[in-house]
Amino acid sequence: MRETAAHSPRASGRGCLEGIKCEIQNDIFKRELFDVPYPHGALRLGKKTYVMGVLNVTPDSFYDGSQYTTVEDAVDRALKMVAEGADIIDVGGESTRPGAHPVAEAEELKRVIPLVKILSKQIKKPISIDTYKAKVAEKAIDAGASMINDIGGLLMDKRMAKVAAAAEAPVVIMHKKGDPETMQKRPIRKNAMTEIMSYLKDAASHAINAGISGDKIILDPGIGFGKTLKQNLEILRRLREFTSMGFPLLIGTSRKNFIGAILKLPVQERLYGTLATLAVAVMNGAHIVRVHDVREAVQVVKICDAVRNN
Repeated sequence: MRETAAHSPRASGRGCLEGIKCEIQNDIFKRELFDVPYPHGALRLGKKTYVMGVLNVTPDSFYDGSQYTTVEDAVDRALKMVAEGADIIDVGGESTRPGAHPVAEAEELKRVIPLVKILSKQIKKPISIDTYKAKVAEKAIDAGASMINDIGGLLMDKRMAKVAAAAEAPVVIMHKKGDPETMQKRPIRKNAMTEIMSYLKDAASHAINAGISGDKIILDPGIGFGKTLKQNLEILRRLREFTSMGFPLLIGTSRKNFIGAILKLPVQERLYGTLATLAVAVMNGAHIVRVHDVREAVQVVKICDAVRNN
């Protein structure tokens, strides 16, 4: 049995109860370890927090819209994020900001597939496709993507779970209330944690029943997707409760509106607020953080990991 400070002959003499308290205090920062396999490797989650870099190739994303609308600009941005320490590149061709309008499947394919083809040949990091459309996911996997990040929890498109299962690709299953166009007009009314956990459990069961291996499932409570300011803060505060479902957790807070509401700042000035939420998320159990600002996020999670693993 591992010797604790309370039982060590060199204990300070402050008593057993304090030793036990210290042991518990250390344990609450520990995270479960997960190996999440993908076609050409595995995400080793737990000891190290993974940073997922956002690469939006859309004209209307809330923060970086129209910055990377050419393939060349998007490739340059991806390479820069990898150099800054990104572990995963998340490519998206449709904005899911509050109030965003849907994009036609053909247009989304046009935006993301050429980029994924090029990136898969130039970077060794896994490429995630951010989409709720099964055909887009399928074509992106064929082009070299390794993961599917679905804001619809594999439920918006009936073929999505089967596509992911056939590709043997990890999936990020996210909770959202409503759709991007209307979600902030009709957020969750009450008992947010109960509703989110129930949704995620059902979505994970749907994925497994469709043939997706349980070790390929990652959960995202969907901060900002149909939640109030108070509910977003509750999710961060109680994040560790989601680990009871037995899957790794991804959190995306980057420059979101709830940060602006607290700080009374526009999206361009929400970096420091974002970094604070990342520290809270990592210390409360997040395995992956999805961010726009990779260099700064990598520094934050390294410090948190050092504290947590000490």
